[in-house]
Amino acid sequence: MDEQDDLNVYTPEHLLAQAQLAPKHLGYSILQFYVDEHGLLSKAPTGVLRTFYLSPSGGTLRDEEMNIVVYSAKFDIYKGYGKA
Repeated sequence: MDEQDDLNVYTPEHLLAQAQLAPKHLGYSILQFYVDEHGLLSKAPTGVLRTFYLSPSGGTLRDEEMNIVVYSAKFDIYKGYGKA
């Protein structure tokens, strides 16, 4: 699989694509991305996947401990930015 096709490689486009198909739990979309040796989102495959939670209202991506990792209005699907 090409890096550009691997939805577990972090890009804003991959986040939105995963969110379309992701299971939901308590209002969060459950996503998975590769992380580097520091546990940060990776833009290349690392072999280590971690779970992240996207709040579709507010556009906030959180890690497994609910720390804010990324915020972007374009991930807020209720504001219309993240809608296809």
